Amino acid sequence: MDTFSPAAGPQLGSDLTNLDPARVCLTVSELNRAVARSLERGFPPVRVRGELASLTRAASGHWYFTLKDRGAQVRCVMFRSRNGLIDFAPREGDELEVIGAVSLYEPKGEFQLAVESMRRAGQGQLFEQFLRLKERLAAEGLFDEAIKRHLPTLPSSIGIVTSLQAAALHDIVTTLRRRAPYVRLILYPVPVQGPGAGSRIARMLATVSARREVDLVILARGGGSIEDLWAFNEEVVARAVRACAVPVIVGVGHESDFTIADFAADLRAPTPTAAAELAAPDRDRLLQAVRHRWARVEQLTSARLRAQSQRLDFALRALAAPRAPIRGLQHRLDGLRARITALGVAAVRDRLARLTGLRTRIALSGAALMPGRSARLSSLRARAAVFGASIAPTRLARLEAASRALQALDPRQVIGRGYALVRNGQGRLVTDAAELSAGQPLQLELTRGTAQVRVESTLLRDGR
Repeated sequence: MDTFSPAAGPQLGSDLTNLDPARVCLTVSELNRAVARSLERGFPPVRVRGELASLTRAASGHWYFTLKDRGAQVRCVMFRSRNGLIDFAPREGDELEVIGAVSLYEPKGEFQLAVESMRRAGQGQLFEQFLRLKERLAAEGLFDEAIKRHLPTLPSSIGIVTSLQAAALHDIVTTLRRRAPYVRLILYPVPVQGPGAGSRIARMLATVSARREVDLVILARGGGSIEDLWAFNEEVVARAVRACAVPVIVGVGHESDFTIADFAADLRAPTPTAAAELAAPDRDRLLQAVRHRWARVEQLTSARLRAQSQRLDFALRALAAPRAPIRGLQHRLDGLRARITALGVAAVRDRLARLTGLRTRIALSGAALMPGRSARLSSLRARAAVFGASIAPTRLARLEAASRALQALDPRQVIGRGYALVRNGQGRLVTDAAELSAGQPLQLELTRGTAQVRVESTLLRDGR
């Protein structure tokens, strides 16, 4: 019976075809290591052309992706030290030419291509279809900004068109429940990937339009390859987005992903979560705005009340002394009476002084006058005496008449004889019964105090 020691192991540097399986037992690690070395020796660096798919940019900086054609695919890795040298950002769907070494990833036993360099080899078939459709619909005007609708400022209901199994659904619902719990959510489930998904999405958008139960709709799904997102690159979906009766927000894939539906949407969101944030305003911000406006209303109301209070105080002070206007008129009347009296007395005194002067001049010159002039002088003296005796009483009579006229104009004299001043609710004097109506409140101003009365009926002088 043949025996062997696994610890000793074979010389793996030799060709694997020379190992005798009856005498040599390899561990899995030894087998993978031997295969990896065999591949590295047997295959010099090769140039491979294929379409980029399933690209992952790891946190370490390495890229992991797949190159494929119609019949096969190969897993690839491009380490950070190598991918930092390329001068473009590859995207899924790009047709690439890479140079790399064939190898085996020993821990998992996976065949892979370690890429050393990369360049464009022309864009992939799907991406070319995407560009042709985008160019045609843009020329048609389907993406024009002028036809895009504004979102409602404060929606009360939002529709969500996506798959029930999509992670995007959970992200959207969670975001809206946190930011806008006042919004009603309506789900319109539809497949977002696979054969016929585009037509079903278009029919669901038509259903949203027909039911008219939401203010806007979110069309969303998570990230994926260009094949995974292809339903959103179909023409029927783009036209359904534009034909929808309510504004449409499209949030498909990641921030770097663009689909035809994004260009047709009224608003494009970089992710499904961002679509939810754009759909409705945050409740906390709304409450803050309400509090700010309420504080402003209180401030304006307080200022208005202070101004009105000051006006009321002024009015009350005026009402507390209703005779103040009359006292002002009385002061003016007393002043006029004093001025008239002073003017009258001064005029009389002036005339008397002039008369005395004339008498003195006549007396002094009397002896020198001729006999004829003496008679004339006597006549003038007599006339002057008559004039002096008559002017003073006339002036005094006129002064007394003016004083009595002024006293007659004094409202207190009229009120003192039993009359009253009648004022309406606005404080204006009432002089015509036609201005009054039954039940109207009035104020009577008497010699002492005031009285509030109400009109029972009115009667004009002609009996009406």
